[in-house]
Amino acid sequence: MKKILVIDDDIHIGNLIEEALCREGYRVFHAYSGTEALLFLAQTKPDLILLDLMLPGLSGEEVLPRIKGIPVIVVSAKADVDDKVKLLLGGAVDYITKPFQIKELLARISVQLREPANAVSSELRYDALLLNTDTRRVTADGREVKLTRTEYAILKLLMQNPAQVVTKSRLLDRISEDTPDCTESSLKIHVSNLRKKLREVSKKDYIESVWGIGFQLRQE
Repeated sequence: MKKILVIDDDIHIGNLIEEALCREGYRVFHAYSGTEALLFLAQTKPDLILLDLMLPGLSGEEVLPRIKGIPVIVVSAKADVDDKVKLLLGGAVDYITKPFQIKELLARISVQLREPANAVSSELRYDALLLNTDTRRVTADGREVKLTRTEYAILKLLMQNPAQVVTKSRLLDRISEDTPDCTESSLKIHVSNLRKKLREVSKKDYIESVWGIGFQLRQE
């Protein structure tokens, strides 16, 4: 059973999250302050942490850098882009803004706790998009989309993380395994070309920019 630590001083929200997580089969622990969270983590290692920022005592921003080896999803009413960028670059794996839909939170948690399959499928699917990692062939609505190595690498990473924003730094780091010709200055151009090619074939815009952070597959 996966263990999740909820660090939030709002008892009502904490109970709401706990009820939803327990229905999904998770074991839930609570900490109502930054100090209490660090004391808990000194003795127990959960599989994932949901972290609010506005906590009594130590704030969420102060707690985050002290958490090592555990994925942290920030759950906060702070909606400023600069706050999100700082926290994502500071170690959080995802950020969801209050108020939120429980099903979206559960999806983001599921992505982070997804177990690697023993036999990894060679196909990635998202809506009408199909990407085969063996043949490097991409189709939309059954029609082939011709992509460059860089465009293919970007799309593959986005499809591997369909429910979250992929930061620019993570994109650049991960796609370097597949292509050496993408830099920070050229990334936006590669993504723009990829979006255009997908749109021309499918008549849909599959990729959206999250200003100041990165890119994600468009959520319906």
